[in-house]
Amino acid sequence: MERLPDLIHSERLTIRHWTEEDAPEMAAAITASLEHLRPWMAWVAHEPLSVKDRSTLIRRWRREWEDGGDTVVGLFADDVVVGGSGLHRRLGEAALEIGYWIHVDHTRRGLATETAAALTTAALAIPGIERVEIHHDKANLASAGVPRRLGFTLVGEAPRDAEAPGEIGIECRWAMPREDWATSAN
Repeated sequence: MERLPDLIHSERLTIRHWTEEDAPEMAAAITASLEHLRPWMAWVAHEPLSVKDRSTLIRRWRREWEDGGDTVVGLFADDVVVGGSGLHRRLGEAALEIGYWIHVDHTRRGLATETAAALTTAALAIPGIERVEIHHDKANLASAGVPRRLGFTLVGEAPRDAEAPGEIGIECRWAMPREDWATSAN
């Protein structure tokens, strides 16, 4: 299985693996954004992590990537942490799912859309990957805007357990097939 990308540059961002050296800045970004992220991100319930636990998590992400698994990346603008993202293999061999979060001080600037566009391009350049998906709870209107702006198609809604306080338990699934991305203006 081909490794997912670990470094991507977009117009304003460097999208790269987190390193243990990033742990303090990552922690600060998450801490500053807790109330912003809490309604939508189930993992926030485990925050704040200790520096040791965060470093362990970063090392685990790196090992999983080296073994051909997911890639979990930080979003950096001029070396400042502005969020996090990832490409996840949980949809089977021919598809990847994008997840993202943006630091509260950097929202409403198109960074999630820019990130998702860069990750979609990188993902669909991998042999065997035929589509990219973005999933979010129906109540998360900001997350819905990202795939909509990029031309993804809403392919379905399905009930699921609400995992975070703001969720209503309806998952929206958006997809972008390789052939559609290749012909889009992205």
